Amino acid sequence: MVVKNLIHSLWAGLLAGGVIACTGVGPTANLFRSSSPHEQYGQSLKEAKLDRTALGVDWLSMGERALRDSLKITIPYRESGYFSASKAFAVGYRLDAQRGDRFLVRVETQGQKDTQVFIDVFALESRNRTSLIAASKADTNVLAWEPRKTQTYLIRVQPELLRTGSYTISITREPALSFPVKGRDSRQISSFFGVARDGGRRRHEGVDIFAPRGTPAVASVDGVISGVGVSKLGGNVAFLTDNDRNVRLYYAHLDRWNVSNGQRVSIGDTIGFVGNTGNARTTGPHLHFGIYGFSDGATDPLPFIRLGRGPARQSLLSASRLGDSVRVATARSAVRVSPGSDGGVVRQLPKASAVTIIGGTEAWLRVELPDGLIGYIASNTTEVENRPLRRLTLPAPRPLLDAADSRAASIKTLPTGTTVDVLATNNSFQLVRNADGETGWIMATGY
Repeated sequence: MVVKNLIHSLWAGLLAGGVIACTGVGPTANLFRSSSPHEQYGQSLKEAKLDRTALGVDWLSMGERALRDSLKITIPYRESGYFSASKAFAVGYRLDAQRGDRFLVRVETQGQKDTQVFIDVFALESRNRTSLIAASKADTNVLAWEPRKTQTYLIRVQPELLRTGSYTISITREPALSFPVKGRDSRQISSFFGVARDGGRRRHEGVDIFAPRGTPAVASVDGVISGVGVSKLGGNVAFLTDNDRNVRLYYAHLDRWNVSNGQRVSIGDTIGFVGNTGNARTTGPHLHFGIYGFSDGATDPLPFIRLGRGPARQSLLSASRLGDSVRVATARSAVRVSPGSDGGVVRQLPKASAVTIIGGTEAWLRVELPDGLIGYIASNTTEVENRPLRRLTLPAPRPLLDAADSRAASIKTLPTGTTVDVLATNNSFQLVRNADGETGWIMATGY
């Protein structure tokens, strides 16, 4: 009843403060608006004085915690999860990305009411420092994002307040640029960036894509032709300027051109035709494709044009299991920072330890421990808590607590002689169920 009253009070406050809207972001009197829908929503909570309520404080702090305690994943990846109207929620995913990648982050929600989900991407500048680089638009649970620097990034997902539902997040990677040879893909690349040339006197500053003479070499981006000419090494060459990424694309060894200087082209337009002009006369027809930054010289074009890894194929966890409590069924089970046996171990749990499923896949559960630690645990090391470990008769009165913490609220006091089923353990606490079906924690010492 206390939680229900709190939710009703918060709902009224949100309406009064103008936070509830189709966008999830209310009006603000500030001259300068926040830089993302997430920050705008947080600012609206503060203006409605909801940042002083327990749930409002938790929502803001959970957003920060998701950045500190992010979980490591590899792409493509997908998993399911659960969030409750009575408890603030946010989750952070950490991944390594290369310049030239393009990611699509999609969050699909299911619940009785539509839910806005904030998707934000941060660059991990140092262990304790992040910078926002991309955010989903209001009313959209999809974010397409292209990193401009090779480093580690954090993706934070956080739903608005007062919503209950399940969600599925999927993250896939595709190349940032269209492939530059018609009818070919990165499997036809046979010489890569950095390979020694001329007896080691220079390095290959691009990739070679072999194709029959006359195959169209096409525009990989929308841009402007900024150089058409002849060089000793490249033969017939053309440059295509991509102002969005501050790079120039280099097409070399062309048999002939199909463009002129200053011409604007779109993705797929023919720049020229594959040949072997210049210093490629002793090799088969191919396109030498390079990328040059406006200020940093040649960069490896492979990440920009390599094949994507396809859709995420992890088997999703059944929605009916989200929010369930389970216990460790094996002698020990590791809590890891990523969903895989190679993920770093943050804690070892002994048999019968209790955890709550808050997301994950069929193979790897994302769980929360009673002390708030979140990580991944192998699903095959757990079991449901329905079957009791043992039966216990209390020799003295004991408070039934709502958490495995001596400071937790007491649900009720169990009198002497009460018989309970022990369902799971957590350090000096036991999760028990009485004859009325009520569950809670009791101190395990003294038995």
